[in-house]
Amino acid sequence: MPGGRVAISGVHLPVPAEAPPHVFVGAHPARVVGASPQAVRFVVPPEAEGGTLPVRIDEAPGETAYLEVGRVFTTGVDQVDSPAFDASGRLCVTLSGGRDKKVPVPIYRLARDGAREPLPVQIPNPTSMALGPDGALYISSRFDGQVFRLGAEDRIEVFASELGVPTGIAFAPDGTLLVGDRSGSILRVLADRRVEVYASMPASIAAFHLAFGPDDCLYLTAPTFATHDVVYRVTPDRAVETVYDGFGRPQGLAFDDAGVLYVVEALAGMTGLYRLNPDRVPAVPELVLSAPALVGVAIDPEGGLVLASNDTIWRLDVPIRPLRR
Repeated sequence: MPGGRVAISGVHLPVPAEAPPHVFVGAHPARVVGASPQAVRFVVPPEAEGGTLPVRIDEAPGETAYLEVGRVFTTGVDQVDSPAFDASGRLCVTLSGGRDKKVPVPIYRLARDGAREPLPVQIPNPTSMALGPDGALYISSRFDGQVFRLGAEDRIEVFASELGVPTGIAFAPDGTLLVGDRSGSILRVLADRRVEVYASMPASIAAFHLAFGPDDCLYLTAPTFATHDVVYRVTPDRAVETVYDGFGRPQGLAFDDAGVLYVVEALAGMTGLYRLNPDRVPAVPELVLSAPALVGVAIDPEGGLVLASNDTIWRLDVPIRPLRR
């Protein structure tokens, strides 16, 4: 991503004594932050237009390297959690606003060509979104403790209430909705709309982020004041397990169709997108995308990655597809 850090490794790389080597990403010069005969480290220029871009070190002759760089899809958003795709394949993003602040247009839909459609619905502080088994989009509001259903003809109705400070939401394989109450509970909305406590977790200072895996377990992250935070797994019999405890500030997460878990890490110095196999013990995360601060990730049903910071959405056209049930 623009602003992400990249290292090119090699043998006997040319490092001028008087100045750093000259690195270009596409047509744009990159800031070199470290150089040795074994590696050159640089920051992807903010002007990089995205796509497959050549990387050139002026002092190093030979073949050109290529880098996949995310392209800006839209700006002017206010994301607290991951964006979500609706049943028509449009990307839904939020303009959440500060707590207690209502904005005229809290949700936008983005077509594949980037066309932006406003949805002036009455949802204060929209926080997390999930596509329901009925094809409707469900949206949590941390302001009033409710989850809304966005149905046909963009009609909004209250789906569940008295949910504390609801943030992350996800649908279980049986079609019931799970909601992360930031104060420390995972709640389940039953078929008759009653709410029960599904699992108890440490309270979060920001938001819960939820996703179901291919093993029918609920996976979640919840940033706290701790120096390291955990990727949790809640089994169908409600046992709470630790998948990985080495992240500093894990946030949005998503599964691909191979059962690989992607996790956004937002801790300064480690920011980016990581992937790990939750069945491996111990789980070992792999950095797959270097980026500035992110909060969320979504996988396009047609293939590709969408990444969200608080105010910007990026796309990467890579051969990754979401988990399907």
